[in-house]
Amino acid sequence: MNPEQLRERAWSPSVPPEPLPSVHPVATPVRVLLAEDDRELRLLLATALRRDGYEVLEARDANHLLELMGDALVSGGRAPADVVVSDIRMPGRSGLELLAGLRRDDWATPVVLITAFGDPETHAEAYRLGADAVLDKPLDVDDLRVVVQTLASMRG
Repeated sequence: MNPEQLRERAWSPSVPPEPLPSVHPVATPVRVLLAEDDRELRLLLATALRRDGYEVLEARDANHLLELMGDALVSGGRAPADVVVSDIRMPGRSGLELLAGLRRDDWATPVVLITAFGDPETHAEAYRLGADAVLDKPLDVDDLRVVVQTLASMRG
C-alpha cells in the first residue's frame, strides 16, 4: 500500500484493516538431519531438538539419511540440512563413511557424530574427515543441544 491508500484506510472505518507486511520476515527454522539406528534414542534426541525449535528429519541409518537429503534436493527450495547429527556405528554405512562421502562431495554442512565407542582413534578419524563435533554415549542431551545451537548460529 502506498501512503495515500493508508490515509484512506485510516479515515474509512467501513474498510476492514489489512494485515501489514512483516518488517522482519520469519526466519526459516534450522533443519537438522538425525541418523540413529536406536529408535528410542533417535526419538529422545529428535524430541529435544524439536522442543528447541528445530525442524528434525529422522533417519534410521546413514543410507536413509542420504535418501532424505536427496528428496530435499529434488523438492528444491532450500538446503537439505543445516546440521547433520549421526551415530557412527549403524547397520550398512557408518557415520564416518557418511561424513567422508559428504566432504568428498564438497558438502560443508556441519556434522556432529555420536558414538558409544569413543576411543581416541575414532575421535581423531572423525575430526580428520571433517566432523565439527564428536560426542560420546551415554549422551548428555544438553551437550548435543548446545553443539547444535552453536553450529546453527554459525550458518550463513
